[in-house]
Amino acid sequence: MQAPMLIGLAGGTGSGKTTVARTILETFKEDCALIPQDAYYKDQTNLPMEERVK
Repeated sequence: MQAPMLIGLAGGTGSGKTTVARTILETFKEDCALIPQDAYYKDQTNLPMEERVK
């Protein structure tokens, strides 16, 4: 049995993270698990849009 491997994907919106993750899942099938971490952006809903885009 091989040692477990952890692959972390990071990048901006539209950079291809999901595409790479899906390719890894399709390649390794049942030997692979996806642990999503999509909700890590700082909540700025209390700020007006002009302040958020700075």
